[in-house]
Amino acid sequence: MNRLFLLLLFVFNVTISGGQIINPSHWTFKTDENKDGEVELVFKVKLDHEWHIYSQFTPDGGPLPMVYTFDKSSCFSLVGKVSEQKPIVEFDSIFGVKVFLFADEATFRQKVKLNSESCTIKGKIEYQVCKDACIFMDTTFVFKIGKTKSGIVKEDTVAMGAIFSDTAKKQIEEVNTEIVDPEKKFLLEPGCGKGNEGSNETSRSFIGIFIAGMFGGLLALLTPCVFPMIPMTVSFFTKRSGSRKKGIQNALIYAASIILIYVSLGLFVTIAFGSDALNALASNAFFNLAFFVIFVIFAISFFGAFEITLPSWVINKADSASDRGGLIGIFFMAFTLSLVSFSCTGPIIGTLLVEAAHGQSYIGPLAGMTGFALALAIPFALFSLFPEWMNSLPKSGGWLNTVKVTLGFIELALAMKFLSNVDLAYHWGFLKRELFISIWIIISFMLGFYLLGKLKLSHDSELPFISTGRLIFAIIVFTFGIYLIPGVWGAPLKLISGFPPPEFYKEWTNGLEKDCPHDINCFHDYDEGMRYAKAQGKPVMIDFTGWSCVNCRKMEDKVWSDPKVLKRLLNDYVLISLYVDDKMTLPADKQTISKKTGRQIVTTGNKWSDFQASVFSTNTQPYYVLIDNNERILAEPIGGITGIQEYVAFLDEGLCRYKSRKNN
Repeated sequence: MNRLFLLLLFVFNVTISGGQIINPSHWTFKTDENKDGEVELVFKVKLDHEWHIYSQFTPDGGPLPMVYTFDKSSCFSLVGKVSEQKPIVEFDSIFGVKVFLFADEATFRQKVKLNSESCTIKGKIEYQVCKDACIFMDTTFVFKIGKTKSGIVKEDTVAMGAIFSDTAKKQIEEVNTEIVDPEKKFLLEPGCGKGNEGSNETSRSFIGIFIAGMFGGLLALLTPCVFPMIPMTVSFFTKRSGSRKKGIQNALIYAASIILIYVSLGLFVTIAFGSDALNALASNAFFNLAFFVIFVIFAISFFGAFEITLPSWVINKADSASDRGGLIGIFFMAFTLSLVSFSCTGPIIGTLLVEAAHGQSYIGPLAGMTGFALALAIPFALFSLFPEWMNSLPKSGGWLNTVKVTLGFIELALAMKFLSNVDLAYHWGFLKRELFISIWIIISFMLGFYLLGKLKLSHDSELPFISTGRLIFAIIVFTFGIYLIPGVWGAPLKLISGFPPPEFYKEWTNGLEKDCPHDINCFHDYDEGMRYAKAQGKPVMIDFTGWSCVNCRKMEDKVWSDPKVLKRLLNDYVLISLYVDDKMTLPADKQTISKKTGRQIVTTGNKWSDFQASVFSTNTQPYYVLIDNNERILAEPIGGITGIQEYVAFLDEGLCRYKSRKNN
């Protein structure tokens, strides 16, 4: 059960932004000669202080094990399995079992039999490295082995060649010099400003997550699993406590316990996984497809086909603990509520955690769950203070199921976003902007007809008349659906920017293949873009972006579309947009191993992600860098969501500095 719980939380938490690169594990590879044509591959890892990794062999209910995967090849065959040195054995209170781990350093060995004169052995190691938090990582390895008359000659390597041309290497080194040398980072020509100071948009984004969490908590209150519990719980405490004062005190403790439980869940997600692991998986096809399936399952559950419930023994155990009395008993009553209501709150929490982590730092899940818990707990506290208010509460009935079904339609719409992420990253081309928006239009109108009683599901009760609330909400839903319709023919739809595919990713292109926002003449290759910029005598804006990056789409839809910004991007700069999650495979001679992270660079996205990490020491998107024709920085790079005025100032600062250098 512990493992299932951890896996569910892991699946619920993938994000696209990162921050500084963390890699506490450092691998080296070599080969040891053996007899009878066998070679022993040696994998050695050194770990930073206080970090550890888990063994390949973990007991049931323990942490995820280390996994070795070897690419298939006819030139070798494995002899046995990967062996490892004696691990540290200790009891882990979180998993409730003994775990096997390695600290400081560890060595692993695999025997192989060679079937040809020379052989290249490739593969991948998947593992989690943990300290206060765990980071899920994968490390690629390459062994090149050949034979001579004197015996086996080994050629151990962690590199497969250069990713950039010699010219590009020199350019990158020059850019890197600008960044690491504070004296050369900015040449502050007079009149060009003092550097872009960014904005407080990041803090505002966390406020937005908090508000979204509160909205999710309010929705959870209106579900049939939670709403009937409000008067029952408050009445129970008021009668049981003997006095109104004591009843109010107990109910407030109960509300505080609800907050503690859900905030602890957000804290656990933050500590257990962290932003770097979430960032690494943000564009992973498996996890985005998993999210799509999970959200569809959530929707079907809300439609009444089945209920997602926890095992009865878990609920019974928590319920029995609530009979102890005192603070412990009250806490377990709150815990019982969270378990009993899981069929309604689980999908909402899952959605909230995914969206809070997606495109945010590790604070996102914590901020979202804090808002959710407050919204869920405050009514219990208020009705304890003012029990007469309960007389004004509507009675439980069919309207609660309406709320649940409405949430199902919302979950179904959100599911399409994750399917779109995969389609964009792999260039499958089946879910383009027109189709995505059309699906949302259909979902909107179906929800509107449902609210008007024209569409009924199996668990719905008879609807003799349409209430004022249903009518108003139906009008809102139909209005939203009508608002979406022009988007099928190219309208910008700023209200939902970031969710549909980019405006250039569409079926109807009038015979013109465009792959840049707002018809900007952009480049997706660094060298090609730099050559064009030199020929045109213009500065460059490097746009580190991603197909699954919601904030990137928001910037393109809301900021780049502004006439002041668009004019500068069209006339003053050469735009080089590098998609760090693009899954197009590089030619074999362009594939390599990153010197920064030790990971294999196989796709175009790997290439640009490594470029960003190696040169700018960040893996956050969006990330904007202004450089001149000699790859010198023109203004401090900026990332995240930025306002129009700040962005104009950023572009003007770079242009001013470029002109000043050009004239000198």
